[in-house]
Amino acid sequence: MRAVIQRVTSAKVEVEGKVTGEIEKGFLILFGVGQEDTEADCDKLADKISKLRIFADENDKTNLSINDVGGDILCVSQFTLYADCHHGNRPSFIYAGKPDEANRLYEYFCKVCGEKISGKVEKGVFGADMKVSLLNDGPFTIILECRNGEIIP
Repeated sequence: MRAVIQRVTSAKVEVEGKVTGEIEKGFLILFGVGQEDTEADCDKLADKISKLRIFADENDKTNLSINDVGGDILCVSQFTLYADCHHGNRPSFIYAGKPDEANRLYEYFCKVCGEKISGKVEKGVFGADMKVSLLNDGPFTIILECRNGEIIP
């Protein structure tokens, strides 16, 4: 399971010209599911993200979590995080999770995030052609990967 977490001052996702999710201060999470991923990976990843201390405190040190600042999450499914570009120039997506299971885990991950943070969790539309816009704060972007219920380097 892979997540690209971007600290944002605002972010939104649109599908067919309609806003499906929009937040102010918080995280835009691009979320990808691999073939072997499980709910345990979702649990571990959501817990880690909820505790990341990447917001500035009164001394401008990155000491505060999303809960400390009352931030929100916009989570967007993105199977392309599992692109394999080792051979040739056209990415292969054979390592991405199958759509039905990936969607189930995406929904589960969003639910767990909602239980871990005090703010709201907004979403994109799984499998849709989405237009994502954001104002990255910093910029500050972190990539996390979880396998077998553990965050890996």
